[in-house]
Amino acid sequence: MPPLSPFPPALPLAVAPPSTPLGPFEDSAVAWAAWVTLMGFVGLTALALVAVGPPARRTGPDTLAAVTARLSRAAVVLGLLAVPAVLTGLAHGPSEDGGGYDYGAAWSALYDGSNAGRLSGLEVTLVLAGAVVLAPLCARRVAAGAARTWLLAVALGAGAVALGTTKFPGEAPEDWGRTIFETLMWMLHLLGGAVWLGGLAGLALLALPGAVGPADREAFWSPSIRRFSAAAMSCVAAIALSGLFLYWEHVDGPSQLLTTMYGRVLGVKILIFGVLLLLGAFNQFWLHPRIDALRAAGDVRPLRTVRVREFPVVVTVETLLGMVLLFVAPFLHGSARNQAFQADVARHSAVLPDELPKLPPKEVGASTWIWGTVETLVLVALLVAGYWFSGRLARRRAAAAAGATTSNPGDLVQAS
Repeated sequence: MPPLSPFPPALPLAVAPPSTPLGPFEDSAVAWAAWVTLMGFVGLTALALVAVGPPARRTGPDTLAAVTARLSRAAVVLGLLAVPAVLTGLAHGPSEDGGGYDYGAAWSALYDGSNAGRLSGLEVTLVLAGAVVLAPLCARRVAAGAARTWLLAVALGAGAVALGTTKFPGEAPEDWGRTIFETLMWMLHLLGGAVWLGGLAGLALLALPGAVGPADREAFWSPSIRRFSAAAMSCVAAIALSGLFLYWEHVDGPSQLLTTMYGRVLGVKILIFGVLLLLGAFNQFWLHPRIDALRAAGDVRPLRTVRVREFPVVVTVETLLGMVLLFVAPFLHGSARNQAFQADVARHSAVLPDELPKLPPKEVGASTWIWGTVETLVLVALLVAGYWFSGRLARRRAAAAAGATTSNPGDLVQAS
């Protein structure tokens, strides 16, 4: 038997830094299904109401009916699919081992008396109600009727609130001002992404044969794309501004984009968003002005033959990238600030991983408001200038194309 030591055994001075796993793939897939269906419903409805509705109405009742019916059918399908997607997310939560689904518990959690239950119940009820409201517009004879605008507006409102319930606070907050501002930022982030990405999916859907007749394409597509561009640029502003606030709230410096799991996932999301911006800039400053120029010059060939074959391809790629971005988002857990702080604490103490402290939320000071205001003004100015420049570029190209047609009418027709 070894002799007893008069000194107690030494305690470890540090433990291994806590690991921050991405989380189960299954959880992200379930969350992705809920986000895609909810945001797709909002985006398709907004596209039909704001971007393509007025040009379709001016083009003719047949185009208005066809466009509205196609978008409404897709939105209704997504709205109905959102119900099982949300319930699946709730059913996956109560399982302790994360490997099963308790749909009975999920159904019972709706309107169970708690704030979380009421929010989940509203989410399911409102998106289902929105799909029911849109159902009559799936018929072409109703899609161009007097009730079209009201049905779309009611469905859009229901879908927007359903999407917002995912970020409404589940408990009474201690700081109402900060919580209201955070909720507003999340609403800008979610609604901006829904209108932008859902609208791209809707444009790709309308580019398929059967929605717009060959004789109506000239009158429909150019103003529709221009209106959607304005809406998309507003959405980009909302996403960028809310994203800057969320970045300030959860990340302490660019280095944490590489040293923490939250930062690396956020970095991937930012890269995808950057690619989407580049594709959007291609549409805004090259493709859309080219379409406007050819139309203004009197080119009446079908849209698919006017050097704009890139349009359906670019829109489809943007839609797929948007779906990938929505799949990456659920992997964001916690914050980069806390992950870096806890890793540093673990290296210098013997605190167990489950007992590691967390940093308090950042304090909002005068400098924060000043920088936020400056960023807002700069971003809005850049977007307005970009929209104005793309319009001016389109008019210049239209004048040049018209001059080329007058001097040599065969050049434009022979271009490919």
